Amino acid sequence: MKDAIDIHYLRARVQELEEKVEQLRLSRRVLMNLIEKIEKDKTGFLSRLEKENRKLHQDNYRYAQWLLHKNRQIVELESKLQDDTPRNSSNK
Repeated sequence: MKDAIDIHYLRARVQELEEKVEQLRLSRRVLMNLIEKIEKDKTGFLSRLEKENRKLHQDNYRYAQWLLHKNRQIVELESKLQDDTPRNSSNK
């Protein structure tokens, strides 16, 4: 009788453990899918950041070039004004 109870208990325990193993496998699949999704999202986010960074560098370069050009124009105009100023003063 005791053997029958032990066998019944052991079979129930094996069934319980098999169900837990199946739950663990399912949980693992869910976690792996979440990790894959997070990695994909992270890769997309980093890609967007890198693209934005390149755009900002290009915009910054263009702005610096524009400032340099405007600065040269200012220097040229100031130089012309200084060259014209003595002649105007002496003509008066």
